[in-house]
Amino acid sequence: MKPVAILRFFSIEGPGYFATFLDQHAVPWQLIRLDAGDTLPDNLSGFSGLVLMGGPMSVHDDLPWIALVIHLIKQAITSDIPILGNCLGGQLLATALGGKVSNHPVKELGWGWVEVVDTPIARSWLGDLTGFEAFHWHGETFSLPHGATHLLSSTFCSNQAFVFGKHLGLQCHLEMTPAMVKEWCHVNAEELRQNQDSPAVQTMDEIQHDLHQRVSVLQSVARRIYQNWIITLDTRDDHIQSIRQSEK
Repeated sequence: MKPVAILRFFSIEGPGYFATFLDQHAVPWQLIRLDAGDTLPDNLSGFSGLVLMGGPMSVHDDLPWIALVIHLIKQAITSDIPILGNCLGGQLLATALGGKVSNHPVKELGWGWVEVVDTPIARSWLGDLTGFEAFHWHGETFSLPHGATHLLSSTFCSNQAFVFGKHLGLQCHLEMTPAMVKEWCHVNAEELRQNQDSPAVQTMDEIQHDLHQRVSVLQSVARRIYQNWIITLDTRDDHIQSIRQSEK
């Protein structure tokens, strides 16, 4: 089976639990570390899927790789290669699909409840789940691209996730591990302190309270979503066919 390409833009925002999930399902993956100088592939012919992680930068920043990544996303869409965008990655996917990314009125930093939009497509991804506590770390947000289906929303940010065919864009984070949460809090401690007046920002202690249980619940939701995403990988692959059969 061809590997899933995972693009990392910032050293502490790696694939986390998503990589664990792929390993558990024997789905190969390749990490492309743009933050460490890795080169983007010219095309995606050697990959079964494209995953875009998060980062503190904006899609509007003057960075040499932004346009290249958006071009690669468009190539994946044209080639019917499934895409999963996480936070910045969701914003890059939305941009490639014609959506807009803009500053959000408040930053969301920490744990926050998201609601599942009650549509047939949302139900196909999340079953009877009506909401869950997700992890957030963003100051910008995307609009829903034309033709996309709204999947998740929250009190402070209405567009938390969308589906476009087999492509999934997330504003919130599902890939978290306890170690990642602790590292983000440590590296971004000043950002937390500067935004304590916001109703959508938690303190470091609040974020790390009952951490392992909260991450465990989040990962149970992530498994539902990741399962639906990986079965959209190349239908000609026998391994993916077996995963699909096991879900029936």
